Amino acid sequence: MRIGELSKRTGVSARSLRYYEDQGLLTSSRSEAGQRHYSDAQVQRVSLIRQMFDAGMSSRVIATVLPCVDIPDDLDVAEETFAAMTRERDRIDADIAHLVDTRNALDMLIKANSRHRAALSAEPVTRSA
Repeated sequence: MRIGELSKRTGVSARSLRYYEDQGLLTSSRSEAGQRHYSDAQVQRVSLIRQMFDAGMSSRVIATVLPCVDIPDDLDVAEETFAAMTRERDRIDADIAHLVDTRNALDMLIKANSRHRAALSAEPVTRSA
């Protein structure tokens, strides 16, 4: 199938499909005119790539994980894949911890501003003539 059909079947833009190919995540054959042609199996591969992107993986990490799909019976590849996914989860956990710290700091500023606003509203209003 050509790139437009793969795009239609997967819901992924042709531009993204070309990007996946540039990153080594997806392969195609080329016609004599240079048009990309994909096998039916690429529909599932694109779905898997999307799941990995949705899980927060970068294309670089996805490229390290996909060999587990391509060589499913290789224990070393499976172990490398596990390690890559675990590193990604640890990175996401660190990002979450940083966001919690950032939110807590913002909460402190909001409380200080609330106290300031309350103090201002309690003061008598003086009008200048």
